[in-house]
Amino acid sequence: MEQLLAYLPIVAAAFGIPQYLPQIIKLRSTGDTAGVSWSWATLTSVNNAAWLGYFVLSGYWAAMLPSSAAALLAGAIAVTLARRGSATWPAAAVICGWAVLLVGAYAAFGRAGLGALLTAASIVQVTPSLWTAYRTTHPTGLAYGTWLLILGELSCWLTYGFYRSDPRLIVLGVTGVTAAVLMLTRIWRTRESRLRSMIGTREARRRADACQPADRVPADGA
Repeated sequence: MEQLLAYLPIVAAAFGIPQYLPQIIKLRSTGDTAGVSWSWATLTSVNNAAWLGYFVLSGYWAAMLPSSAAALLAGAIAVTLARRGSATWPAAAVICGWAVLLVGAYAAFGRAGLGALLTAASIVQVTPSLWTAYRTTHPTGLAYGTWLLILGELSCWLTYGFYRSDPRLIVLGVTGVTAAVLMLTRIWRTRESRLRSMIGTREARRRADACQPADRVPADGA
């Protein structure tokens, strides 16, 4: 059993490397940004860059590739959203301040300081995504595949965190799994609501068509 648990970072990597691709594809194919938070994407990029440093310092080599991929792909989402007007200067200032805190924690206290701050990073990261998704009436821009992959990856890290008795990974896992479930629920309810609306519209049109009088047949000699 322990040998299987030791391979969990590899499984997490399989979920983590492509996890932001569905969101990138949806943004580029539909242009729909409803419910997608620029702050979330930017913080995800910044935090994963910090996690990369933590994983290197901790010797979690299998985690380096997914954290690198997440930093780059989430950064690509942030750039796309910024180009479409989703970025704001107040949010950018807060994120810059957070990045400075991460660098300062490592400079002052090393790996322990960085890890301590990263314990709160997952909460800081997912808050904008949940806020935006649940404040948007129809968050149609959210990609179901991205949050499903996030759920898979963070479930692995949660289990691995318990296995290694690493409180930072446990907090990361609990926060990530909770956020992913909430986001998937929001996406599912949005799809269900749109489907019901479409069915209702079609039914209303069908009833309206049925109530219309039939075309009159011209009388003979007319």
